[in-house]
Amino acid sequence: MKQALVDDTEDVSLDFGSEEELALRKARIRHPLATFFHLFFRVSAIITYLFCDWFSNSFVACFVTILLLLSFDFWSVKNVTGRLLVGLRWWNQIDEDGKSHWVFEAKRVPTIAASTEAEARIFWLGLIICPVIWTVFFFSTLFSLKLKWLALVIAGISLQTANLYGYIHCKLGGQKSISRLTSRLFATDIPKRQTRRISEDPIEEHGKTGTR
Repeated sequence: MKQALVDDTEDVSLDFGSEEELALRKARIRHPLATFFHLFFRVSAIITYLFCDWFSNSFVACFVTILLLLSFDFWSVKNVTGRLLVGLRWWNQIDEDGKSHWVFEAKRVPTIAASTEAEARIFWLGLIICPVIWTVFFFSTLFSLKLKWLALVIAGISLQTANLYGYIHCKLGGQKSISRLTSRLFATDIPKRQTRRISEDPIEEHGKTGTR
């Protein structure tokens, strides 16, 4: 009786790894500084564009300020916040032949330092909504005949749409690579199972072919 109790206790094994990882994934904000700057520059550029007449009467000062905010936003989103908040990265590189290549990367294996669901939601909402707002500014500027702001609005659309385009390619490329990997695993797994059946029971296979 004692031996049976000992055996039962030895067979018990608990694994809390997946639960701890799920709790970390559901945490609210794990990269507060990156999350703040992901929204700070782009929201500041929009607010400055809307209320620049209240701050300064100089068109050149407003133009340069908004353009600098858009440039800072493009650099920070492309090089920092995308990598930290969603595990995605894209860039352009030139090979030895002088040809330009676009590279889109997605983190395949989640780690402890991975982003949370809240951070990913903030990242994609900011990435999608702000280009839409600049598109609205484009049509309002065009219809109100404020053509001096048109170049700035086009710059805002171009910079923020470029990041959106790059990260969508990263996201889709990561999903395609995962589906491609699973298809390869299934393709290599099925022939192995068939060969095992043939080797284990050759008589049955021979009988089936004979009846045909």
